[in-house]
Amino acid sequence: MKSEKTRNLIIALIWATSITLLCALGVFRSPELWLQDKLYQKPVYVSDDIVIIGIDENDIKEFGPTNSWDRSVMARALEALASDPKRRPAVVAVDVQYSGTSNEESDARLVKAASELGCVITATQAAFGEKRTFGSATVITDYFTVLNYEEPFEALKNVTTQGSINIMYDKDGIARHSLLYVQPEEGKRVYSMPFQAAKMYAEKKGMTITEPETDERGHFYVSYSGKPGAFYNDFTLSKLINGQVDPVFYENRIVLIGPYTPGLQDSFITPIEKGEMMYGIEVQANVIKCLLDGNFKHNAPDYFQIGALWLVCFAFFIFCNNRRLRFTTPALVICELLAIGSSVWLYSLGYMTHVLWIPLGLFVLFVASVGGNYIRAALERQNVTRTFERYVAPNVVGEILKEGTDSLKLGGKTVDIAVLFVDIRGFTTMSERLSPEEVVFILNQYLSMTSACVERYNGTLDKFIGDATMAFWGAPIKDEDPVYHACMAALDIVKGADELSAKLKAEVGEEIHVGVGVNYGPAVVGNMGSERRMDYTAIGDTVNTSARLEANAPGGMVYISRSVADAVKGRMKFEPLEKPIKLKGKADGFEILSLIGPEE
Repeated sequence: MKSEKTRNLIIALIWATSITLLCALGVFRSPELWLQDKLYQKPVYVSDDIVIIGIDENDIKEFGPTNSWDRSVMARALEALASDPKRRPAVVAVDVQYSGTSNEESDARLVKAASELGCVITATQAAFGEKRTFGSATVITDYFTVLNYEEPFEALKNVTTQGSINIMYDKDGIARHSLLYVQPEEGKRVYSMPFQAAKMYAEKKGMTITEPETDERGHFYVSYSGKPGAFYNDFTLSKLINGQVDPVFYENRIVLIGPYTPGLQDSFITPIEKGEMMYGIEVQANVIKCLLDGNFKHNAPDYFQIGALWLVCFAFFIFCNNRRLRFTTPALVICELLAIGSSVWLYSLGYMTHVLWIPLGLFVLFVASVGGNYIRAALERQNVTRTFERYVAPNVVGEILKEGTDSLKLGGKTVDIAVLFVDIRGFTTMSERLSPEEVVFILNQYLSMTSACVERYNGTLDKFIGDATMAFWGAPIKDEDPVYHACMAALDIVKGADELSAKLKAEVGEEIHVGVGVNYGPAVVGNMGSERRMDYTAIGDTVNTSARLEANAPGGMVYISRSVADAVKGRMKFEPLEKPIKLKGKADGFEILSLIGPEE
Protein backbone atom coordinates (compact mmCIF):
# COMPACT_ATOMS: atom_id res chain seq x y z
CA MET A 1 0.00 0.00 0.00
CA LYS A 2 2.82 2.40 0.89
CA SER A 3 4.70 1.63 -2.31
CA GLU A 4 1.52 2.27 -4.34
CA LYS A 5 1.00 5.65 -2.68
CA THR A 6 4.63 6.58 -3.21
CA ARG A 7 4.40 5.60 -6.87
CA ASN A 8 1.27 7.71 -7.35
CA LEU A 9 2.92 10.71 -5.67
CA ILE A 10 5.96 10.39 -7.92
CA ILE A 11 3.81 10.15 -11.05
CA ALA A 12 1.76 13.17 -9.96
CA LEU A 13 4.98 15.08 -9.29
CA ILE A 14 6.33 14.25 -12.75
CA TRP A 15 3.09 15.18 -14.53
CA ALA A 16 2.61 18.45 -12.63
CA THR A 17 6.23 19.49 -13.16
CA SER A 18 6.18 18.60 -16.87
CA ILE A 19 3.00 20.55 -17.59
CA THR A 20 4.23 23.53 -15.56
CA LEU A 21 7.53 23.62 -17.45
CA LEU A 22 5.82 23.41 -20.85
CA CYS A 23 3.47 26.25 -19.96
CA ALA A 24 6.22 28.39 -18.44
CA LEU A 25 8.37 27.95 -21.56
CA GLY A 26 5.53 29.32 -23.73
CA VAL A 27 4.84 26.12 -25.69
CA PHE A 28 1.11 26.85 -25.66
CA ARG A 29 1.41 30.60 -26.24
CA SER A 30 -0.55 30.73 -29.50
CA PRO A 31 -3.69 28.89 -28.30
CA GLU A 32 -3.48 30.80 -25.04
CA LEU A 33 -3.60 34.15 -26.85
CA TRP A 34 -6.56 32.93 -28.88
CA LEU A 35 -8.44 31.96 -25.71
CA GLN A 36 -7.55 35.24 -24.00
CA ASP A 37 -8.95 37.18 -26.95
CA LYS A 38 -12.16 35.14 -26.86
CA LEU A 39 -12.70 35.62 -23.14
CA TYR A 40 -11.31 39.09 -22.52
CA GLN A 41 -12.10 41.14 -25.60
CA LYS A 42 -15.84 41.78 -25.56
CA PRO A 43 -17.77 44.70 -27.10
CA VAL A 44 -19.20 47.11 -24.51
CA TYR A 45 -21.29 50.23 -24.65
CA VAL A 46 -19.47 52.85 -26.72
CA SER A 47 -20.13 56.40 -25.56
CA ASP A 48 -20.46 59.31 -27.97
CA ASP A 49 -17.41 61.14 -26.56
CA ILE A 50 -15.43 60.10 -29.62
CA VAL A 51 -16.43 61.02 -33.19
CA ILE A 52 -14.65 59.73 -36.28
CA ILE A 53 -14.43 61.76 -39.47
CA GLY A 54 -13.38 59.23 -42.05
CA ILE A 55 -11.48 59.80 -45.28
CA ASP A 56 -13.24 57.32 -47.55
CA GLU A 57 -13.78 56.57 -51.24
CA ASN A 58 -16.28 59.42 -51.64
CA ASP A 59 -13.65 61.91 -50.45
CA ILE A 60 -11.16 60.52 -52.93
CA LYS A 61 -13.72 60.90 -55.73
CA GLU A 62 -14.35 64.50 -54.73
CA PHE A 63 -10.82 65.67 -53.97
CA GLY A 64 -8.75 63.20 -55.98
CA PRO A 65 -6.06 60.76 -54.74
CA THR A 66 -4.90 61.62 -51.21
CA ASN A 67 -1.25 61.90 -52.27
CA SER A 68 -2.24 64.79 -54.53
CA TRP A 69 -4.29 66.67 -51.96
CA ASP A 70 -3.44 70.24 -51.21
CA ARG A 71 -3.09 70.85 -47.47
CA SER A 72 -5.89 73.31 -47.76
CA VAL A 73 -8.28 70.33 -47.83
CA MET A 74 -7.49 69.55 -44.19
CA ALA A 75 -7.44 73.27 -43.44
CA ARG A 76 -11.03 73.53 -44.74
CA ALA A 77 -12.02 70.63 -42.47
CA LEU A 78 -10.51 72.35 -39.42
CA GLU A 79 -12.17 75.62 -40.42
CA ALA A 80 -15.53 73.81 -40.59
CA LEU A 81 -14.99 72.48 -37.06
CA ALA A 82 -14.22 76.02 -35.85
CA SER A 83 -17.06 77.68 -37.76
CA ASP A 84 -19.29 77.97 -34.68
CA PRO A 85 -17.20 79.35 -31.80
CA LYS A 86 -19.75 78.13 -29.25
CA ARG A 87 -19.95 74.59 -30.60
CA ARG A 88 -16.42 73.47 -31.18
CA PRO A 89 -14.90 70.05 -30.46
CA ALA A 90 -12.83 69.58 -27.30
CA VAL A 91 -10.02 67.79 -29.16
CA VAL A 92 -9.20 67.27 -32.83
CA ALA A 93 -6.68 64.53 -33.64
CA VAL A 94 -5.55 64.33 -37.26
CA ASP A 95 -4.21 60.89 -38.21
CA VAL A 96 -2.46 62.27 -41.32
CA GLN A 97 1.20 63.22 -41.53
CA TYR A 98 2.31 66.68 -42.67
CA SER A 99 6.08 66.52 -42.56
CA GLY A 100 8.03 69.04 -44.61
CA THR A 101 6.66 72.11 -46.36
CA SER A 102 4.77 72.08 -49.64
CA ASN A 103 2.64 74.92 -51.05
CA GLU A 104 3.32 78.01 -48.95
CA GLU A 105 -0.24 79.30 -49.16
CA SER A 106 -1.91 75.98 -48.24
CA ASP A 107 0.63 75.38 -45.47
CA ALA A 108 -0.15 78.76 -43.98
CA ARG A 109 -3.88 78.15 -44.22
CA LEU A 110 -3.50 74.81 -42.38
CA VAL A 111 -1.38 76.43 -39.66
CA LYS A 112 -3.93 79.22 -39.23
CA ALA A 113 -6.88 76.80 -39.04
CA ALA A 114 -5.11 74.63 -36.47
CA SER A 115 -4.12 77.71 -34.46
CA GLU A 116 -7.70 78.98 -34.53
CA LEU A 117 -9.03 75.74 -33.09
CA GLY A 118 -6.25 75.51 -30.52
CA CYS A 119 -6.93 71.87 -29.68
CA VAL A 120 -5.37 70.07 -32.63
CA ILE A 121 -3.10 67.06 -32.29
CA THR A 122 -0.94 66.30 -35.30
CA ALA A 123 0.71 63.02 -36.19
CA THR A 124 4.28 61.93 -35.74
CA GLN A 125 5.60 58.55 -36.74
CA ALA A 126 8.72 56.56 -35.93
CA ALA A 127 10.35 53.91 -38.08
CA PHE A 128 11.83 51.13 -35.96
CA GLY A 129 14.63 48.80 -36.89
CA GLU A 130 17.63 46.84 -35.74
CA LYS A 131 20.73 48.38 -34.26
CA ARG A 132 23.87 46.56 -33.13
CA THR A 133 26.30 47.81 -30.57
CA PHE A 134 29.70 46.17 -30.61
CA GLY A 135 31.35 45.79 -27.23
CA SER A 136 34.73 44.45 -26.32
CA ALA A 137 33.52 40.84 -26.19
CA THR A 138 29.84 40.90 -27.10
CA VAL A 139 27.43 42.29 -29.66
CA ILE A 140 24.22 43.83 -28.31
CA THR A 141 21.30 43.90 -30.75
CA ASP A 142 18.38 46.27 -30.19
CA TYR A 143 15.42 45.42 -32.43
CA PHE A 144 13.40 48.45 -31.31
CA THR A 145 15.68 51.30 -32.26
CA VAL A 146 14.11 54.42 -33.81
CA LEU A 147 15.85 54.68 -37.17
CA ASN A 148 13.73 57.52 -38.55
CA TYR A 149 11.27 59.95 -37.01
CA GLU A 150 8.85 62.22 -38.87
CA GLU A 151 7.19 65.29 -37.35
CA PRO A 152 4.90 68.02 -38.75
CA PHE A 153 6.62 70.91 -40.45
CA GLU A 154 7.88 73.50 -38.01
CA ALA A 155 5.08 76.08 -38.27
CA LEU A 156 2.37 73.46 -37.79
CA LYS A 157 4.32 71.85 -34.99
CA ASN A 158 4.44 75.15 -33.08
CA VAL A 159 0.64 75.56 -33.00
CA THR A 160 -0.36 71.95 -32.34
CA THR A 161 0.32 69.12 -29.94
CA GLN A 162 2.16 66.15 -31.38
CA GLY A 163 1.23 62.51 -30.88
CA SER A 164 2.70 59.32 -32.28
CA ILE A 165 0.39 57.28 -34.53
CA ASN A 166 2.48 54.08 -34.49
CA ILE A 167 0.36 50.95 -34.08
CA MET A 168 2.41 47.87 -33.24
CA TYR A 169 1.51 44.25 -33.89
CA ASP A 170 2.20 41.44 -31.43
CA LYS A 171 4.36 38.58 -32.66
CA ASP A 172 1.31 36.73 -33.94
CA GLY A 173 0.18 39.71 -36.04
CA ILE A 174 -2.60 40.93 -33.70
CA ALA A 175 -2.72 44.53 -32.43
CA ARG A 176 -3.37 43.82 -28.73
CA HIS A 177 -1.04 46.47 -27.33
CA SER A 178 -0.69 50.18 -27.82
CA LEU A 179 2.52 52.18 -27.84
CA LEU A 180 2.24 54.79 -25.10
CA TYR A 181 5.29 56.74 -26.25
CA VAL A 182 8.29 56.70 -28.53
CA GLN A 183 11.77 57.98 -27.82
CA PRO A 184 13.24 59.34 -31.05
CA GLU A 185 16.35 60.41 -29.19
CA GLU A 186 17.88 60.15 -25.77
CA GLY A 187 15.88 62.08 -23.17
CA LYS A 188 12.99 62.86 -25.53
CA ARG A 189 9.66 61.10 -25.10
CA VAL A 190 6.75 61.70 -27.49
CA TYR A 191 3.41 60.32 -26.29
CA SER A 192 0.94 58.63 -28.59
CA MET A 193 -1.90 60.48 -30.26
CA PRO A 194 -4.55 58.56 -28.23
CA PHE A 195 -2.85 59.47 -24.96
CA GLN A 196 -2.52 63.13 -25.94
CA ALA A 197 -6.17 63.22 -27.01
CA ALA A 198 -7.39 61.53 -23.81
CA LYS A 199 -5.24 63.79 -21.64
CA MET A 200 -6.39 66.99 -23.40
CA TYR A 201 -10.03 65.90 -23.23
CA ALA A 202 -9.77 64.97 -19.55
CA GLU A 203 -8.22 68.34 -18.68
CA LYS A 204 -11.06 70.19 -20.39
CA LYS A 205 -13.60 68.03 -18.54
CA GLY A 206 -11.90 68.59 -15.21
CA MET A 207 -10.79 64.98 -14.99
CA THR A 208 -7.43 63.30 -14.72
CA ILE A 209 -6.19 60.21 -16.49
CA THR A 210 -3.61 57.79 -15.19
CA GLU A 211 -0.64 56.87 -17.27
CA PRO A 212 -0.75 53.09 -17.70
CA GLU A 213 2.14 50.86 -16.74
CA THR A 214 4.11 49.73 -19.75
CA ASP A 215 6.76 47.20 -20.58
CA GLU A 216 10.33 48.19 -21.35
CA ARG A 217 9.29 49.16 -24.89
CA GLY A 218 6.45 51.44 -23.81
CA HIS A 219 3.58 49.07 -24.66
CA PHE A 220 0.42 48.49 -22.65
CA TYR A 221 -2.47 46.09 -23.14
CA VAL A 222 -5.64 47.52 -24.67
CA SER A 223 -9.14 46.42 -23.70
CA TYR A 224 -11.08 47.07 -26.88
CA SER A 225 -14.56 48.51 -26.47
CA GLY A 226 -15.97 48.19 -29.95
CA LYS A 227 -15.63 46.12 -33.08
CA PRO A 228 -14.93 47.67 -36.49
CA GLY A 229 -17.51 50.35 -37.18
CA ALA A 230 -18.57 50.82 -33.55
CA PHE A 231 -17.28 54.42 -33.35
CA TYR A 232 -18.19 55.41 -36.91
CA ASN A 233 -21.40 57.26 -37.85
CA ASP A 234 -20.74 57.74 -41.57
CA PHE A 235 -19.26 61.23 -41.09
CA THR A 236 -16.76 61.81 -43.90
CA LEU A 237 -14.29 64.59 -44.59
CA SER A 238 -16.22 65.82 -47.61
CA LYS A 239 -19.47 65.94 -45.63
CA LEU A 240 -17.74 67.96 -42.91
CA ILE A 241 -16.27 70.42 -45.40
CA ASN A 242 -19.59 70.75 -47.23
CA GLY A 243 -21.41 71.55 -43.99
CA GLN A 244 -23.35 68.29 -43.85
CA VAL A 245 -22.24 67.42 -40.31
CA ASP A 246 -24.21 69.22 -37.62
CA PRO A 247 -21.90 70.66 -34.89
CA VAL A 248 -24.10 68.95 -32.31
CA PHE A 249 -22.39 65.69 -33.23
CA TYR A 250 -18.88 66.89 -32.34
CA GLU A 251 -19.47 69.69 -29.83
CA ASN A 252 -17.15 69.22 -26.81
CA ARG A 253 -16.11 65.79 -28.06
CA ILE A 254 -12.96 64.17 -29.36
CA VAL A 255 -12.86 64.31 -33.17
CA LEU A 256 -10.57 61.85 -34.93
CA ILE A 257 -9.81 62.46 -38.60
CA GLY A 258 -8.12 59.71 -40.57
CA PRO A 259 -8.25 57.13 -43.38
CA TYR A 260 -11.38 54.99 -43.51
CA THR A 261 -11.06 52.96 -46.69
CA PRO A 262 -9.04 49.84 -47.60
CA GLY A 263 -7.31 51.67 -50.43
CA LEU A 264 -5.32 53.82 -47.98
CA GLN A 265 -3.80 50.70 -46.36
CA ASP A 266 -4.30 51.75 -42.79
CA SER A 267 -6.09 48.76 -41.26
CA PHE A 268 -5.15 46.18 -38.63
CA ILE A 269 -6.19 42.82 -37.20
CA THR A 270 -7.43 43.26 -33.65
CA PRO A 271 -8.24 40.74 -30.90
CA ILE A 272 -11.88 41.76 -30.66
CA GLU A 273 -12.69 40.81 -34.28
CA LYS A 274 -10.07 38.86 -36.20
CA GLY A 275 -12.28 38.21 -39.16
CA GLU A 276 -12.56 41.90 -40.12
CA MET A 277 -9.80 44.50 -40.39
CA MET A 278 -10.10 47.60 -38.21
CA TYR A 279 -9.01 50.99 -39.55
CA GLY A 280 -6.19 52.68 -37.70
CA ILE A 281 -8.42 55.59 -36.67
CA GLU A 282 -10.79 53.09 -35.00
CA VAL A 283 -7.88 51.48 -33.19
CA GLN A 284 -6.96 54.96 -31.91
CA ALA A 285 -10.57 55.46 -30.76
CA ASN A 286 -10.48 52.19 -28.80
CA VAL A 287 -7.20 53.18 -27.15
CA ILE A 288 -8.61 56.59 -26.18
CA LYS A 289 -11.67 54.90 -24.67
CA CYS A 290 -9.40 52.56 -22.70
CA LEU A 291 -7.36 55.51 -21.38
CA LEU A 292 -10.40 57.55 -20.43
CA ASP A 293 -11.97 54.61 -18.59
CA GLY A 294 -8.70 53.74 -16.87
CA ASN A 295 -9.40 50.17 -17.91
CA PHE A 296 -5.80 49.03 -17.60
CA LYS A 297 -4.75 45.43 -17.17
CA HIS A 298 -1.66 44.21 -15.39
CA ASN A 299 -0.06 40.81 -15.80
CA ALA A 300 -0.38 38.74 -12.65
CA PRO A 301 3.07 37.66 -11.40
CA ASP A 302 4.30 34.62 -13.28
CA TYR A 303 5.77 33.02 -10.18
CA PHE A 304 2.32 33.08 -8.57
CA GLN A 305 0.66 31.56 -11.64
CA ILE A 306 3.36 28.91 -12.03
CA GLY A 307 3.00 27.91 -8.38
CA ALA A 308 -0.79 27.77 -8.61
CA LEU A 309 -0.61 25.71 -11.81
CA TRP A 310 1.74 23.18 -10.22
CA LEU A 311 -0.35 22.79 -7.07
CA VAL A 312 -3.63 22.43 -8.97
CA CYS A 313 -2.16 19.88 -11.40
CA PHE A 314 -0.58 17.87 -8.61
CA ALA A 315 -3.78 17.76 -6.53
CA PHE A 316 -6.01 17.02 -9.53
CA PHE A 317 -3.91 14.07 -10.67
CA ILE A 318 -3.87 12.63 -7.16
CA PHE A 319 -7.66 12.89 -7.13
CA CYS A 320 -8.19 11.38 -10.61
CA ASN A 321 -5.67 8.58 -10.43
CA ASN A 322 -7.34 5.18 -9.90
CA ARG A 323 -10.76 6.84 -9.68
CA ARG A 324 -13.80 6.12 -11.83
CA LEU A 325 -15.05 8.41 -14.60
CA ARG A 326 -18.29 9.13 -12.77
CA PHE A 327 -16.19 11.02 -10.21
CA THR A 328 -13.42 12.44 -12.37
CA THR A 329 -15.58 13.78 -15.21
CA PRO A 330 -17.72 16.09 -13.00
CA ALA A 331 -14.54 17.13 -11.19
CA LEU A 332 -12.94 18.08 -14.50
CA VAL A 333 -15.96 20.12 -15.63
CA ILE A 334 -16.23 21.94 -12.30
CA CYS A 335 -12.51 22.70 -12.12
CA GLU A 336 -12.41 23.89 -15.74
CA LEU A 337 -15.33 26.26 -15.14
CA LEU A 338 -13.77 27.52 -11.91
CA ALA A 339 -10.40 28.10 -13.60
CA ILE A 340 -11.86 30.00 -16.56
CA GLY A 341 -14.30 31.89 -14.34
CA SER A 342 -11.48 32.91 -12.01
CA SER A 343 -9.45 34.25 -14.94
CA VAL A 344 -12.40 36.31 -16.20
CA TRP A 345 -13.08 37.61 -12.69
CA LEU A 346 -9.42 38.58 -12.18
CA TYR A 347 -9.48 40.29 -15.56
CA SER A 348 -12.42 42.40 -14.43
CA LEU A 349 -10.28 43.40 -11.44
CA GLY A 350 -7.44 44.43 -13.73
CA TYR A 351 -5.24 41.33 -13.64
CA MET A 352 -4.37 39.27 -16.70
CA THR A 353 -3.62 35.61 -16.14
CA HIS A 354 -2.54 32.75 -18.35
CA VAL A 355 -6.08 31.64 -18.93
CA LEU A 356 -5.14 28.42 -20.74
CA TRP A 357 -2.61 27.06 -18.27
CA ILE A 358 -4.86 25.46 -15.67
CA PRO A 359 -7.68 24.33 -18.01
CA LEU A 360 -5.19 22.74 -20.39
CA GLY A 361 -3.24 21.15 -17.54
CA LEU A 362 -6.41 19.70 -16.02
CA PHE A 363 -7.54 18.29 -19.36
CA VAL A 364 -4.16 16.70 -20.07
CA LEU A 365 -4.08 15.16 -16.61
CA PHE A 366 -7.65 13.92 -17.01
CA VAL A 367 -6.75 12.20 -20.28
CA ALA A 368 -3.56 10.84 -18.71
CA SER A 369 -5.44 9.47 -15.70
CA VAL A 370 -8.13 7.90 -17.90
CA GLY A 371 -5.45 6.34 -20.09
CA GLY A 372 -3.52 5.14 -17.05
CA ASN A 373 -6.65 3.71 -15.46
CA TYR A 374 -7.52 1.96 -18.72
CA ILE A 375 -4.05 0.45 -19.02
CA ARG A 376 -4.11 -0.66 -15.39
CA ALA A 377 -7.58 -2.15 -15.83
CA ALA A 378 -6.42 -3.97 -18.97
CA LEU A 379 -3.39 -5.37 -17.14
CA GLU A 380 -5.51 -6.36 -14.17
CA ARG A 381 -8.02 -7.96 -16.51
CA GLN A 382 -5.22 -9.84 -18.17
CA ASN A 383 -3.84 -10.97 -14.82
CA VAL A 384 -7.29 -12.01 -13.63
CA THR A 385 -7.86 -13.85 -16.88
CA ARG A 386 -4.59 -15.70 -16.54
CA THR A 387 -5.36 -16.55 -12.94
CA PHE A 388 -8.95 -17.51 -13.79
CA GLU A 389 -7.71 -19.82 -16.51
CA ARG A 390 -5.89 -21.82 -13.86
CA TYR A 391 -9.22 -22.69 -12.29
CA VAL A 392 -11.52 -22.68 -15.33
CA ALA A 393 -10.94 -23.86 -18.89
CA PRO A 394 -9.50 -21.06 -21.06
CA ASN A 395 -12.32 -21.37 -23.58
CA VAL A 396 -14.85 -20.93 -20.76
CA VAL A 397 -13.00 -17.82 -19.62
CA GLY A 398 -13.03 -16.51 -23.18
CA GLU A 399 -16.74 -17.12 -23.49
CA ILE A 400 -17.42 -15.25 -20.24
CA LEU A 401 -15.28 -12.30 -21.29
CA LYS A 402 -17.00 -12.21 -24.69
CA GLU A 403 -20.57 -12.46 -23.46
CA GLY A 404 -20.18 -10.40 -20.29
CA THR A 405 -22.02 -10.88 -17.03
CA ASP A 406 -24.99 -12.57 -18.71
CA SER A 407 -22.86 -15.66 -19.15
CA LEU A 408 -22.38 -15.83 -15.37
CA LYS A 409 -26.04 -16.45 -14.59
CA LEU A 410 -27.21 -19.81 -13.33
CA GLY A 411 -28.71 -22.06 -15.97
CA GLY A 412 -27.80 -24.28 -18.87
CA LYS A 413 -28.84 -25.62 -22.22
CA THR A 414 -28.98 -29.09 -23.76
CA VAL A 415 -26.30 -29.78 -26.35
CA ASP A 416 -24.59 -32.83 -27.82
CA ILE A 417 -21.13 -33.18 -26.34
CA ALA A 418 -18.32 -35.73 -26.17
CA VAL A 419 -17.35 -36.38 -22.54
CA LEU A 420 -14.02 -37.79 -21.35
CA PHE A 421 -13.09 -39.14 -17.92
CA VAL A 422 -9.63 -40.35 -16.93
CA ASP A 423 -8.40 -41.81 -13.65
CA ILE A 424 -5.23 -43.39 -12.23
CA ARG A 425 -5.54 -47.09 -11.48
CA GLY A 426 -4.58 -47.99 -7.93
CA PHE A 427 -3.99 -44.40 -6.86
CA THR A 428 -5.46 -44.93 -3.36
CA THR A 429 -3.13 -47.82 -2.65
CA MET A 430 -0.19 -45.84 -4.03
CA SER A 431 -1.06 -42.87 -1.80
CA GLU A 432 -0.93 -45.06 1.33
CA ARG A 433 2.67 -46.06 0.76
CA LEU A 434 3.97 -42.67 -0.33
CA SER A 435 4.55 -39.47 1.60
CA PRO A 436 2.10 -36.58 1.05
CA GLU A 437 4.79 -34.64 -0.75
CA GLU A 438 5.41 -37.50 -3.18
CA VAL A 439 1.69 -37.90 -3.78
CA VAL A 440 1.29 -34.20 -4.59
CA PHE A 441 4.37 -34.36 -6.83
CA ILE A 442 2.97 -37.27 -8.86
CA LEU A 443 -0.55 -35.86 -8.96
CA ASN A 444 0.51 -32.43 -10.20
CA GLN A 445 2.56 -33.87 -13.05
CA TYR A 446 -0.22 -36.24 -14.03
CA LEU A 447 -2.95 -33.56 -13.96
CA SER A 448 -0.71 -31.19 -15.93
CA MET A 449 -0.32 -33.87 -18.56
CA THR A 450 -4.06 -34.59 -18.84
CA SER A 451 -5.00 -30.91 -18.99
CA ALA A 452 -2.39 -30.29 -21.68
CA CYS A 453 -3.85 -33.09 -23.81
CA VAL A 454 -7.37 -31.68 -23.41
CA GLU A 455 -6.28 -28.16 -24.33
CA ARG A 456 -4.30 -29.48 -27.31
CA TYR A 457 -7.57 -30.57 -28.89
CA ASN A 458 -9.55 -27.49 -27.75
CA GLY A 459 -11.55 -29.30 -25.12
CA THR A 460 -13.22 -27.77 -22.08
CA LEU A 461 -11.43 -28.88 -18.93
CA ASP A 462 -14.34 -29.24 -16.54
CA LYS A 463 -12.78 -30.26 -13.24
CA PHE A 464 -10.29 -32.37 -11.31
CA ILE A 465 -11.90 -34.88 -8.94
CA GLY A 466 -9.06 -36.22 -6.87
CA ASP A 467 -6.93 -38.10 -9.38
CA ALA A 468 -9.68 -37.97 -12.02
CA THR A 469 -10.04 -35.45 -14.83
CA MET A 470 -13.30 -34.57 -16.58
CA ALA A 471 -13.41 -32.79 -19.92
CA PHE A 472 -15.89 -32.34 -22.75
CA TRP A 473 -16.07 -31.08 -26.33
CA GLY A 474 -18.89 -29.15 -28.02
CA ALA A 475 -19.48 -26.44 -25.42
CA PRO A 476 -19.25 -23.60 -24.66
CA ILE A 477 -17.56 -23.20 -28.04
CA LYS A 478 -19.04 -25.16 -30.89
CA ASP A 479 -16.78 -27.97 -32.13
CA GLU A 480 -17.27 -29.31 -35.66
CA ASP A 481 -15.83 -32.72 -34.71
CA PRO A 482 -16.11 -33.12 -30.92
CA VAL A 483 -15.97 -36.96 -30.80
CA TYR A 484 -12.82 -37.23 -32.90
CA HIS A 485 -11.07 -34.59 -30.78
CA ALA A 486 -12.11 -36.34 -27.58
CA CYS A 487 -10.75 -39.65 -28.88
CA MET A 488 -7.44 -38.08 -29.92
CA ALA A 489 -7.13 -36.49 -26.49
CA ALA A 490 -7.85 -39.86 -24.83
CA LEU A 491 -5.16 -41.59 -26.86
CA ASP A 492 -2.67 -38.81 -26.07
CA ILE A 493 -3.47 -39.16 -22.37
CA VAL A 494 -2.72 -42.90 -22.46
CA LYS A 495 0.54 -42.23 -24.31
CA GLY A 496 1.42 -39.36 -21.97
CA ALA A 497 0.71 -41.54 -18.93
CA ASP A 498 3.15 -44.18 -20.23
CA GLU A 499 5.88 -41.57 -20.71
CA LEU A 500 5.19 -40.04 -17.29
CA SER A 501 5.20 -43.50 -15.70
CA ALA A 502 8.71 -44.18 -17.00
CA LYS A 503 9.88 -40.84 -15.63
CA LEU A 504 8.29 -41.41 -12.23
CA LYS A 505 9.77 -44.92 -12.04
CA ALA A 506 13.22 -43.38 -12.26
CA GLU A 507 12.50 -40.51 -9.85
CA VAL A 508 10.30 -41.97 -7.09
CA GLY A 509 10.14 -45.67 -7.96
CA GLU A 510 6.44 -45.63 -8.83
CA GLU A 511 4.47 -46.27 -12.00
CA ILE A 512 1.05 -45.00 -13.00
CA HIS A 513 -1.55 -46.45 -15.33
CA VAL A 514 -4.71 -44.69 -16.41
CA GLY A 515 -8.11 -45.74 -17.63
CA VAL A 516 -10.11 -43.51 -19.94
CA GLY A 517 -13.79 -43.42 -20.88
CA VAL A 518 -15.38 -41.45 -23.73
CA ASN A 519 -19.08 -41.08 -24.45
CA TYR A 520 -21.13 -38.92 -26.80
CA GLY A 521 -24.69 -37.67 -26.47
CA PRO A 522 -26.96 -34.95 -25.13
CA ALA A 523 -26.19 -33.23 -21.82
CA VAL A 524 -27.15 -30.08 -19.98
CA VAL A 525 -24.21 -27.67 -20.05
CA GLY A 526 -24.02 -24.37 -18.14
CA ASN A 527 -23.50 -22.73 -14.78
CA MET A 528 -24.49 -25.04 -11.95
CA GLY A 529 -24.50 -24.26 -8.24
CA SER A 530 -25.55 -21.17 -6.30
CA GLU A 531 -25.35 -17.44 -6.93
CA ARG A 532 -22.25 -17.25 -4.70
CA ARG A 533 -20.48 -20.37 -5.94
CA MET A 534 -21.03 -22.00 -9.30
CA ASP A 535 -19.27 -24.29 -11.76
CA TYR A 536 -19.44 -24.38 -15.51
CA THR A 537 -20.07 -28.08 -16.03
CA ALA A 538 -22.11 -30.73 -17.81
CA ILE A 539 -24.66 -33.06 -16.25
CA GLY A 540 -26.84 -35.85 -17.54
CA ASP A 541 -26.78 -39.50 -18.49
CA THR A 542 -24.12 -38.95 -21.14
CA VAL A 543 -21.75 -37.68 -18.44
CA ASN A 544 -22.58 -40.49 -16.01
CA THR A 545 -22.05 -43.11 -18.71
CA SER A 546 -18.65 -41.66 -19.58
CA ALA A 547 -17.63 -41.84 -15.92
CA ARG A 548 -18.71 -45.51 -15.71
CA LEU A 549 -16.83 -46.34 -18.92
CA GLU A 550 -13.68 -44.89 -17.35
CA ALA A 551 -14.29 -46.74 -14.07
CA ASN A 552 -14.32 -50.08 -15.91
CA ALA A 553 -11.38 -49.36 -18.24
CA PRO A 554 -8.15 -51.19 -17.25
CA GLY A 555 -4.89 -49.28 -17.12
CA GLY A 556 -3.71 -48.17 -20.53
CA MET A 557 -7.15 -48.68 -22.12
CA VAL A 558 -9.78 -46.32 -23.57
CA TYR A 559 -13.39 -47.51 -23.42
CA ILE A 560 -15.90 -45.88 -25.74
CA SER A 561 -19.62 -46.23 -26.39
CA ARG A 562 -21.24 -47.27 -29.68
CA SER A 563 -22.27 -43.60 -30.27
CA VAL A 564 -18.60 -42.66 -30.17
CA ALA A 565 -17.60 -45.51 -32.45
CA ASP A 566 -20.22 -44.58 -35.01
CA ALA A 567 -19.04 -40.96 -35.03
CA VAL A 568 -15.40 -41.84 -35.75
CA LYS A 569 -15.95 -44.91 -37.91
CA GLY A 570 -13.43 -45.02 -40.72
CA ARG A 571 -11.05 -42.70 -38.88
CA MET A 572 -10.41 -44.62 -35.67
CA LYS A 573 -9.71 -48.28 -34.94
CA PHE A 574 -11.77 -49.90 -32.22
CA GLU A 575 -12.89 -53.41 -31.29
CA PRO A 576 -15.45 -55.07 -29.05
CA LEU A 577 -14.38 -56.28 -25.60
CA GLU A 578 -13.35 -59.92 -25.29
CA LYS A 579 -15.55 -60.19 -22.24
CA PRO A 580 -18.51 -57.80 -22.47
CA ILE A 581 -19.40 -55.99 -19.28
CA LYS A 582 -22.62 -54.44 -18.06
CA LEU A 583 -22.57 -50.83 -16.88
CA LYS A 584 -24.54 -49.88 -13.80
CA GLY A 585 -27.81 -48.21 -14.78
CA LYS A 586 -27.62 -49.42 -18.37
CA ALA A 587 -29.83 -51.99 -19.98
CA ASP A 588 -28.47 -55.16 -21.44
CA GLY A 589 -27.13 -54.68 -24.89
CA PHE A 590 -25.33 -51.38 -24.21
CA GLU A 591 -22.24 -51.87 -26.31
CA ILE A 592 -18.78 -50.99 -25.01
CA LEU A 593 -15.74 -50.94 -27.27
CA SER A 594 -12.02 -50.50 -26.83
CA LEU A 595 -10.38 -47.61 -28.73
CA ILE A 596 -7.14 -48.68 -30.35
CA GLY A 597 -5.96 -45.67 -32.38
CA PRO A 598 -6.31 -43.70 -35.60
CA GLU A 599 -6.62 -45.47 -38.92
CA GLU A 600 -3.41 -45.51 -40.93
